[in-house]
Amino acid sequence: MAACAHALSCGARRGKGIVAPKYGDDEMAMGFELSPEEVETFTAELARLREEHRDLDSAIDALERVGSINQIQVQRLKKRKLYLKDRIAQIEDALTPDIIA
Repeated sequence: MAACAHALSCGARRGKGIVAPKYGDDEMAMGFELSPEEVETFTAELARLREEHRDLDSAIDALERVGSINQIQVQRLKKRKLYLKDRIAQIEDALTPDIIA
């Protein structure tokens, strides 16, 4: 997982594979690619993040159904859920090759 985070944060040049961000999670760089091992790591992290996102969705729904809602707790869960959504999008972008049309 450390190599995964490192590749996304610094954009180190890797073997032939999927394009990764160079300057951080927000910016994509042309020509920087992920190795098959890194693609596998990203795919596993993506599955874990999606599962956590679904679990948070269920937890928020359950808290809202109970009636005695702790607004601060719900707000924290929603904030975490938004973070996960953004991180999922970043990883999906890193795993999706740029297609020049």
